[in-house]
Amino acid sequence: MSSGAVLTQSIETIAWTPEGVIMIDQTRLPRETVYVTCRNYREVAEAIRSMVIRGAPAIGVAAAMGVALGVLHSSDPESEMPVICEALAKTRPTAVNLFWAIDRMKRVYASARHLPLAEIRKRLVVEAQAVREEDIAINRAIGKHGAALVPDGKTVLTHCNAGALATAGFGTALGVIRAAVEMGKRVDVFADETRPFLQGARLTAWELQRDGIETTLITDNMAGHFLKSGRIGCVIVGADRIAANGDVANKIGTYGVAVLAKENGVPFYVAAPVSTLDLTLASGDAIPIEERAGREVTHVQGVHLAPEGIGVANPAFDVTPNRYVSAIITERGVARAPDEKSLREMADNKTR
Repeated sequence: MSSGAVLTQSIETIAWTPEGVIMIDQTRLPRETVYVTCRNYREVAEAIRSMVIRGAPAIGVAAAMGVALGVLHSSDPESEMPVICEALAKTRPTAVNLFWAIDRMKRVYASARHLPLAEIRKRLVVEAQAVREEDIAINRAIGKHGAALVPDGKTVLTHCNAGALATAGFGTALGVIRAAVEMGKRVDVFADETRPFLQGARLTAWELQRDGIETTLITDNMAGHFLKSGRIGCVIVGADRIAANGDVANKIGTYGVAVLAKENGVPFYVAAPVSTLDLTLASGDAIPIEERAGREVTHVQGVHLAPEGIGVANPAFDVTPNRYVSAIITERGVARAPDEKSLREMADNKTR
């Protein structure tokens, strides 16, 4: 088990440069570490859509940078700003951070629209870079609040990838694990492979292995077996959208893990920034669920495994009812047994 390490976390998911928005291509990990440069907002939108960049906080950062990039190259932002924002908003429907970031950039534009074009561009670029830097600080704060919940000497189960790759750096769920290790707790991790896109097998395992945190990869349908064994001390996952009542949308398969955790008396924690809260939705029933291409199910790394012509369902997310969630960990603190009251207090209290 890992303990006491200082994790510098050198993965740079996304960055603003004079050449454009540079991001690590997550579709090619772990076999290749390749960075791509998006030189206009359309390329940023395509990177989000194709999951070159993924993870709710990370695509929020990408969207903010996409807006800035679009206006940077626009001679008529007054007419083009709505087009830019709409193109980015259409990429993926479930993660609310995407829309939160676009709305934030719209507000900056609205406050600066009377200024010279050069100043408008400057302010949007500065704001996009601030979104990235704030995200890293937010993840560190989430880790600090969540580390106390991680039991010493036990295994943590996680599903999908909610690490540095899903954020601007450090991570949400993996940030909690990293923070627990930094404070000296003996922690090892079980990572669900997370079919069909294999974010656990490809990304979480890669991240944690780089950090020297002992990690065991398991298939998704092994989770119940290990939750029953008594080895797992808690489950920690990220989130793409959290409704006002504490229902949580996360990568498909999360709901099943939560039910199994509840059945076996294992705490189920969700780590996410306040920007993931969508208090306009009364419950998870109203969260839009993205349906992705069937090829992600029928093919693995380009190899066709299923019979030709078979029907495929491929929802990218499911919703875990709040009764299965032990606590939601944010940068402002921990909402235990989350409900509308506790989450509204979390959203409103910036000094919590």
